[in-house]
Amino acid sequence: MVCLGLFMLGMDLTVLNVAVPQLREALDATTAQVQWIVDGYALMLGGSVLAVGAVTDRWGRRRCFVLGVAVCGASSVGGALAGEPWQVIASRCGMGAGAALLMPATLGALHHMFPEPELRRRAIAVWAAVGGLGGLSGPVIGGWLVEHASWRAAFWINLPLTLVIITASCLLVPESRAPRSAAFDAAGALLSTAGLLALVWAIIEGPHKGWTSAQVVTGFTLAGLILAAFLLRERHARAPMLPLHLLARPGIGVAAAALALMSFALFGALFVLTLYLQGVLGYSPVEAGVRTLPLPAGLAVGAAAAVAVQRHLGTRATVVSGLLVVTVALGVWATTTVQSGYGHCALFQTIAGVGAGLVAAAGTESVMESVPTEQAGLGSAINDATRQVGSALGVAVQGSLLTAVFTARFVEAPAVTATVPEVADAARHSLLSVPDQAGLLPPAERIAVLSAARDAFIDAMTLTATTAAAVVLLTAAAAARWLAPRTAPLPAPHTRPGPLPEAGTPLSD
Repeated sequence: MVCLGLFMLGMDLTVLNVAVPQLREALDATTAQVQWIVDGYALMLGGSVLAVGAVTDRWGRRRCFVLGVAVCGASSVGGALAGEPWQVIASRCGMGAGAALLMPATLGALHHMFPEPELRRRAIAVWAAVGGLGGLSGPVIGGWLVEHASWRAAFWINLPLTLVIITASCLLVPESRAPRSAAFDAAGALLSTAGLLALVWAIIEGPHKGWTSAQVVTGFTLAGLILAAFLLRERHARAPMLPLHLLARPGIGVAAAALALMSFALFGALFVLTLYLQGVLGYSPVEAGVRTLPLPAGLAVGAAAAVAVQRHLGTRATVVSGLLVVTVALGVWATTTVQSGYGHCALFQTIAGVGAGLVAAAGTESVMESVPTEQAGLGSAINDATRQVGSALGVAVQGSLLTAVFTARFVEAPAVTATVPEVADAARHSLLSVPDQAGLLPPAERIAVLSAARDAFIDAMTLTATTAAAVVLLTAAAAARWLAPRTAPLPAPHTRPGPLPEAGTPLSD
């Protein structure tokens, strides 16, 4: 049930991506409103997950998990019944807030339910696979729902899932929480939430408003100042929400950085992949979604293999091997040509998925084994927050790089300079609008313009893939240098399974 909740969370993150055209038409939404319908979920999840993760250890992991699922379900009903764009945006933000409550509780609960290291490693591998499958399967599920029902079905699907997950969790998942300790660091929680919200907002808005625009620069500046204040607060607080000594542990800091940068490369590549499938290979959004399935399939294989690989080779070798496999996959992706076809694309996805599964399972296990059990929710939140920021940054940076290179190459192509200026203007507005504009041209000019667009896109995609490969390769080198060969589990602390502390339970360290 814990993993089913995680699957729903991942699915909700991407399920609306292919429903955007129908949703925009039905609600007469502007481009900015559509953007926040899609991104409001990620904003709330990435911005609040760190603070909420610390709360789950105090309130109870099952309680927070059930509450998070309930908030997601209720917000989904609001989205399904919405008649105005702002109502859908509010619904998506509510779903993101519920996801922030749910996500840290999943790993925290598993950490408590499986105290034996080998069983815990297997549980975390399943967690990593299911989380990836949810997010990467979202476009496929959303496409099927939109094609056979409507965009509202992408919200309604959460209602039966919510009822099943809540009922089964109350019956099957034991409660766990940290022993009572000092007062909660409310100031630290507020600062971390405000800083991460500003950071994620600036990352999301960068490609649309411009990275040097006043709003985006202000967002990054505020994020830097607030997060600096947060770190200063945590350094001097008696009972900090995020003990900074945790981040200094290689099993946490280095592993979380590896997960973040792997997410940067993978989710950015997935964004480019979707555009390639539609813009170059000519698939519809639903067909494109189906053709991304080799990636989650490979991820499931990699996560399953990580258990045996980690047992024999250790954490460091597993993480580094996974990063190197992802690097090879991105190298394959960088060799794509206009004539490559879908087979080349499927090969890239499969290899990348296997590598990502190795990194996700071993990296997450490293983080969770490096935190005390009473701080399992916080450890999960560190893992989740870094991955969310990495994913958002990957889509934003690689998307911006792709657009900039494509536009520069395309507008300078002889076939484009010889036609009406509306064609070049379409490229500056949206990559996917070029075919529509080219369709208005005479046949000979249309063929030449579309050929120039494909060539420009491949050039841009090659650069983004090479950049992502370089990032992952450097991450592998850093992990090989600083990550511990094996993650040694911390001594099991005292925890309590129910809502009341056991007599004689000592205070947490």
